[in-house]
Amino acid sequence: MYGKVLLGVLGAVLLSGAALAQTPVADLAKPPADARHFIIASPGGKHGDSWSWVAADGTRMARESMNLRGQVWEVDYAGKPGPDGLPLAVTIRGATPQGDAAETFTAAGGAAQWKSPVDAGSAMAGGAFYVSQGGPMDASAWFVERLLAKPDKTLALLPGGQARAEKVASLEVGQDAQRQTVNLWAISGISNSPIFAWADAKDRFFGVTSGLAWLPEAYAGERQRMQDAQAAAAAKQAPGFIKALAQPPTGPVAFANVRIFDADNLRFVPDQTVVIDKGLITAVGPAASTRAPAGARVIDGKGKTLTPGLWDSHMHVGDDYTGLQELSMGVTSFRDPGNNDTLTLDRRTRRAAGQLLFPHVYSSALIDGKGPYTAQVANVAASEAEAVALVAAAKAKGFVGVKFYGTLNPAWLPAAVAEAHRLGLHVHGHIPAGIRPLDAINAGYDEVTHINWVMMQAMPDSIIPVSNGIARFQGPGRYAKDVDLDGQAMKAIIEAMAKKKIYSDPTMVAFEGLYVPENGDLSPSYTPFAGTLPPATERAFRSGGFAPPAGVTRADYRASWAKMVELLGHMHKAGVPIVAGTDGSGLELVHELEIYVEAGFSPAEALAAATIVPARLAGQAAKTGSIKVGKAADLVLVEGDPSTRIGDLRQTRLVMLDGQLLDADALRKAAGFSGRPR
Repeated sequence: MYGKVLLGVLGAVLLSGAALAQTPVADLAKPPADARHFIIASPGGKHGDSWSWVAADGTRMARESMNLRGQVWEVDYAGKPGPDGLPLAVTIRGATPQGDAAETFTAAGGAAQWKSPVDAGSAMAGGAFYVSQGGPMDASAWFVERLLAKPDKTLALLPGGQARAEKVASLEVGQDAQRQTVNLWAISGISNSPIFAWADAKDRFFGVTSGLAWLPEAYAGERQRMQDAQAAAAAKQAPGFIKALAQPPTGPVAFANVRIFDADNLRFVPDQTVVIDKGLITAVGPAASTRAPAGARVIDGKGKTLTPGLWDSHMHVGDDYTGLQELSMGVTSFRDPGNNDTLTLDRRTRRAAGQLLFPHVYSSALIDGKGPYTAQVANVAASEAEAVALVAAAKAKGFVGVKFYGTLNPAWLPAAVAEAHRLGLHVHGHIPAGIRPLDAINAGYDEVTHINWVMMQAMPDSIIPVSNGIARFQGPGRYAKDVDLDGQAMKAIIEAMAKKKIYSDPTMVAFEGLYVPENGDLSPSYTPFAGTLPPATERAFRSGGFAPPAGVTRADYRASWAKMVELLGHMHKAGVPIVAGTDGSGLELVHELEIYVEAGFSPAEALAAATIVPARLAGQAAKTGSIKVGKAADLVLVEGDPSTRIGDLRQTRLVMLDGQLLDADALRKAAGFSGRPR
C-alpha cells in the first residue's frame, strides 16, 4: 500500500480505475527513438520507464510502464493543445491496478467535457487546465509548464480548484555539456500539502523527486542530491507553523467537567477534571472535588470527551504536512514502519531542535532483499551478513524496530531477528515469500503487519512462493471468503499469536479500500471529509479498489473483506493484542476504529488500540497512552461521546502535545482542509 500513497506525486496522477474495453498493452503508443526518456526510481531501485514526445501535428504523446511490487501500470497519453497551450483534447488508455485507465477530455466553444474511470462531467472551460485523473507523468508535466507560463503563477483547474506555484530552490545538475540549473517549484491547490516539481531555466518540466522520482535518463543519478535539496527547501516552512499554531501555556491548564477515557481500565468516566502543568498531568479526579490551581486556564469540557493522544501505528510519513494533518486528527504519536531513512532522521533532528511541529514518531528501518519487487524505500540486503549488518545499522541510527519485507530471503530471518532482539529492536513486517506467517512468528517476529498476512496462513500453496508480488492482495482477495476461521490453519496462528502476545497491526482500512469500493466510490474512510479537501485530492480518493483478476468478482472481494473483519474479531476475542494503524494518508484512523467496533470490539477496546496498547508496544506506557498523573500531557478534546459513537473522535477541538495547546481548526486549515469533517 505504501506505493499507492507515494503515487500522489502530482494530484493523484497514475491512480486510475476500471471501465470497459481496456486497450491491450501491445496496442499502446510506441515511443520514437528521439522520445524523452524518464527513469522511475526510488531508493529501492528502478520501477519503470516513462517516455514523452510531440507528434508531427503538435499532439503531446507519452507512454509509461511501471511495476511497484507487482502493481502494474501500462498507460499512454495523447493531448492536443489549443492556441493558449491548454488541452483541447486528451485521451488516456491502458491498464492500472484498478483496471482500465480509459479517460477522455474535450474542449470546444468554451465548453469542456470529460469522462474518467471515476467520474464524468462538463463545465465552462474558461482558461482552466483539465487535471487528468490518471495517465503518465507527462500529463502533469504539461500542467506544470502551463502553470509556470502564467505571469502570476496561478492557474484555474478542471474539474475544480486553483493551483499556484512558488519557486523555492535552485540546483545545478549534470556534468560537462549536460550541466544546467533546475528550479524547484512548490505547487499548492492540488493536494493538502504542496506538490513539488522541478523545471529547467526555461520553465520546461524537468522531473519530480517526491518518494518516487521521475527524472530524465541522463540525470537519473542526481536523484539523491535533488531530493536532499527539496527536503531542505520544504523544511524552511516548518518553523513558521510552530510560531503560528503552538500555544505554550503560561501556567497550569485544567479541563473541567469533562468525560475522560480511562485507557488503563477500559472505561469512560463522566464529570472529571484533569490538570496539566509543565507538560505533565498533575491531577485527575471528579470535577466536584478536583480544583484548578489558582491562575490556571480552565477549559470547559461539558459535552466533550478528553482522550489520551491517539496513535497511528502504521503511518509512512509523506512530508512535514503529515504532522499537521495527523495532529488535526488528534494523533500525537505514530509509528513509521519504513521510510526514506535520511528524511526520517532529518525530521527527528528538526523536531528535537524545536523546528518542526510533529507528533512523536517511533520509526523502523525497512529491510528487504534485492529483486523486481523490492520495496521503494528499502535498505537492501544481498546476503545474510548484509541483513544482519542492516539491523545493526538501524540500531546505530536510533530506530526502535526493523521491518522485514517480502523479497528478503527467509533463510536469513533467524540470524537477522536474533541480532534485532539482541539489540532490543522490535521485529515486525511482511512475510518473506516462500514461508507462512506462523513460520515468521516461530523465527521471532514480535508483530505481523497487515491483516492479509495473518490470512495468508490459510492460503493455497500456490500463493506462498509469490506472495511478495500482487498475489499478496489477489490471493486473500480470491480465497479468504472460503477460509474456515475455526479450521486448523487459522486456529493455529491465532492461538500462537495470543499465547506469545504477538501484536497485529491489521490496517483494515487499507484492505477495505483495495477490495470494497468500485471506481468512483468514496471509501468510508474519506466520506466524512467530502467537501473539505482540494477537488483533485477528493477525486483521487474515488479511484476505487483493485480490479479483481480473471475468475474473481467484486462480490468475491467484498466477501473476502467481510471474512477479514470476522478474522479480526476472532483474533481480538482470543486475546491477540491489536494496534490501530492505517497505512494511509492520515485521514483514516477513526474509521479503522469503526471497523474494530464492527468486528466486536467495545468502543473502549477500540480506542485502547489507538492509545494504551501501542504505547505498550513501543515501550512508552509509563510516559503516555493514558490519562494518569505523572504522564506526559498528550491529550485530545473532542466534541461528543465516542463511548456511544466512536466516529465522534473526528470532532477534534483541542489537541495538547507535550503540554502545548493546539487549536484543531487552525491545524486543519494549515493542513489544507477547508473545514471540519462531518
